[in-house]
Amino acid sequence: MNLNNIFGIEFPIFQGGMAQVATGEFAAAVSNAGAMGIIGTGAMNAEKLKEEIAKARALTNKPFGVNLMMMNPDVEKMAKLLEDEKPSLITTGAGNPGVYIEKWKNAGIKVFPVVSSVALARRLEKEGVDGLIAEGMESGGHIGEITSMVLIPQIVESVNVPVVAAGGIALGRQMKAAEILGAAGVQIATILLASVECPIHHNYKNEILLAKDRSTVVTGNKLGVPVRCLRNAMTREYLRLEQMTDDKLELEKFTLGALRKAVEEGDVENGSLMAGQAAAFAKEIKPLRTIFEELMKEYESF
Repeated sequence: MNLNNIFGIEFPIFQGGMAQVATGEFAAAVSNAGAMGIIGTGAMNAEKLKEEIAKARALTNKPFGVNLMMMNPDVEKMAKLLEDEKPSLITTGAGNPGVYIEKWKNAGIKVFPVVSSVALARRLEKEGVDGLIAEGMESGGHIGEITSMVLIPQIVESVNVPVVAAGGIALGRQMKAAEILGAAGVQIATILLASVECPIHHNYKNEILLAKDRSTVVTGNKLGVPVRCLRNAMTREYLRLEQMTDDKLELEKFTLGALRKAVEEGDVENGSLMAGQAAAFAKEIKPLRTIFEELMKEYESF
């Protein structure tokens, strides 16, 4: 893996841009621990993003990135802000960042969009991206429809830019498997929820530690925006409503503020506990540095 050489970081690891979790402070902590910290914009506006970038810069002198959700209503202002702020990396999701790529690259920023299909990967390569993050459906939060084991090698074979593997990765042996599939590095997120530095409520962390192989479920299929979370009262009721109604507005209202309830309030029954299937590998709360070192030790042993 050579992702670390591309960015001048210690480990070939991106931290996923988790909405309402990946703050400026958390991204800085990840970068200081040797990986690529990434601020997750989620529902931020441009003003909030500027604040979080300033916080990250105050806490680290190492490279960090920003994940921009293309469906965000403030996306144009944030795209311009990133052009001016010049983080080391921009990752994107939930849409095509094509109209912004040239300006970001001219500002010296590397652009690695998240993709869940070969068609989008090929299109973005033509538009000049520096690399791609191939994310399988095992991941937490918003997901695609193809597993990592199937998606990653297809995208690697279809493009000539570095590919970062994401979705279901929490062990060093999985990093080695991703390398064998052709990945230049990995992006991890769920396992980092079980870190000392992660700012989520301790109730949320405890639920991650309790997770088993079948502890996650996908909601939002009817809306066309599938989201993977830990099973709880909220997901059970949502899935019941999905079977009973075609009113997308009613379904959207049901989840309004649910992620905040989990992250800030620790409401593990009514909150949205976004997590990938890799939650089953989290057994204890550890410092970020320990998580990365253990990943690398196992990776290098294969």
